[in-house]
Amino acid sequence: MDQKIEQGVINTLKVNRVSEPGIYLISGDETEVLLPNAYVNKTMQIDSLIDVFIYTDSEDRLVATTLKPYLYLNEFANLKIVDSAKFGYFVDIGLAKDLLVPKNRQKGSFSVGAYKVLQMQFDEKTKRLIASEKYILEKEPKNLKQNDEVEIILYSKTPLGFKVIVNNLYEGMIFHSEVFENLKIGDKKRAYVKKVRDDNKLDISLQKIGQKIDDNKIIEILKNSGGSINFTYKSDVEDIKRVFAMSKKSFKATLTKLLEEKKIILEEDKIKLFN
Repeated sequence: MDQKIEQGVINTLKVNRVSEPGIYLISGDETEVLLPNAYVNKTMQIDSLIDVFIYTDSEDRLVATTLKPYLYLNEFANLKIVDSAKFGYFVDIGLAKDLLVPKNRQKGSFSVGAYKVLQMQFDEKTKRLIASEKYILEKEPKNLKQNDEVEIILYSKTPLGFKVIVNNLYEGMIFHSEVFENLKIGDKKRAYVKKVRDDNKLDISLQKIGQKIDDNKIIEILKNSGGSINFTYKSDVEDIKRVFAMSKKSFKATLTKLLEEKKIILEEDKIKLFN
């Protein structure tokens, strides 16, 4: 059982008493919080332990739910804007109550129906959870090195590439020259640290550094295309990226390898499976 109740995360609390609106859960410091009847089931008996998410209701009272939100405290998610008010906008986080994005936590334009990559934060002034476009991040990456696998979410597109949040903690960048698949803002991916820069920003790669291209990718695409496809060494960079999700350099190297292994045949305007 958790000693204290904390908003924005999963709390393990004990069933303390039953009431008309639901059951009251208690923490180690004897703080109570209501779990409304909508989330109560027969397994929840006095003194049993329950995992719940804690936030505040429309009257700013602490309330518990067994539902899991799209994100937790300090985490990021691509959230739909569902309503507006004079003091901000509301976004859907998968719970009965939407989360407020106060005006002073907005950077770009907001409109109902659109999506924004936002961070769940705890507002010390109001003592409640909010969503924010002004991110709170760690300034210095700790214990990260080249080729470490990380989780990223894309939050902005720039002339250089895509800005990403790494492990919900750090800022990073994927350069356009290293993107060989269709990406969009809000995508969550597994990726790799390419470099920790002197300014403590992270260069991120979607492929492991030094990883060999999977030869089977071209073979599978050929099979799915009836055994041949209109690509050669001279094919357009963007076409190669779109179809094979690899750079032209990697594509050419893989073609050469497959030719040497006699797995494909190269003609003037296409490549074919070797029969």
